[in-house]
Amino acid sequence: MTTASRTPAPPRDRAAAPAHRSAALRTLLRNRLAVVALAFLALVVVCALLAPLIAPTDPNAQDLLARLRPPAWQDGGSGAHLLGTDQLGRDLLSRVIYGTRVSLLVGAGAALLAGVIGTVTGLVSGYFGGWPDRVLMRLADVQLAFPAILLALAIVGFLGSGLWYVILVLGVTGWVSYARVVRSEVLSLRSRDFITEARAIGVGHTAIMRRHLLPNVMAPLATIGTLHVAAAVVAEASLSYLGLGVPKETVTWGSMLADGQLYLGTSWWVAVFPGVALMLTSLAVNITGDALRDVADPKAYRR
Repeated sequence: MTTASRTPAPPRDRAAAPAHRSAALRTLLRNRLAVVALAFLALVVVCALLAPLIAPTDPNAQDLLARLRPPAWQDGGSGAHLLGTDQLGRDLLSRVIYGTRVSLLVGAGAALLAGVIGTVTGLVSGYFGGWPDRVLMRLADVQLAFPAILLALAIVGFLGSGLWYVILVLGVTGWVSYARVVRSEVLSLRSRDFITEARAIGVGHTAIMRRHLLPNVMAPLATIGTLHVAAAVVAEASLSYLGLGVPKETVTWGSMLADGQLYLGTSWWVAVFPGVALMLTSLAVNITGDALRDVADPKAYRR
């Protein structure tokens, strides 16, 4: 019995990959706002990793004789406390620096967990269709019927406060957007010739989803992931503001905002500086997400 000869795949152009990366880098560098956002995020990451070396003092060290001291550039300020002190005499600069640790860990952890759950769900739902698609999408609709922050409040209130509980809750409640976007992309890809040919030569379903479908949905996933990081950072701050996030002894921007709200009229710096740090970090992550979307889009290289 004779077997049909299969045409060998054309060899890869080894110069294509460097050219692709070079075009992506040029696209990114043309966006000056994205470069500034990336530089700011790099600074935030450095602060989170090297907080014990950068922070002037222990963030929880109290000095009641120096309570509510203004920033160094105002009358009554001190060079020992560049951003001033809070109601317990704790150094605000040290607390803002240490707060980056929790914010980045929660944002990245929640986005990664939600991305894994949502991507797997979207791939299975879009590729197989039928009853798996109906069941998974109805589960997504049920979750969308509940406001995310209220659902997170209910789960955290039931499980209790804790850093890993917050990451788990924000990850589990954030998978729907990933799943719906991945599903829509897979629905448009599963009837393409390269998928049909892969099935014809006996490639398994798991291999098709991993090798052929997943790489084609990475561009929207990059955008959703970065936006979810920003949303998770804000959600963690909201939970900590309400006293349902991480324990009080852990420094977070949300708990700093809660402590400073009573002093806005007299000691504005207690709440303003953590609020500015939260706002700038979320803004930088969103700008970076838009830039990554443009870089991941091959059409951007032809502009």
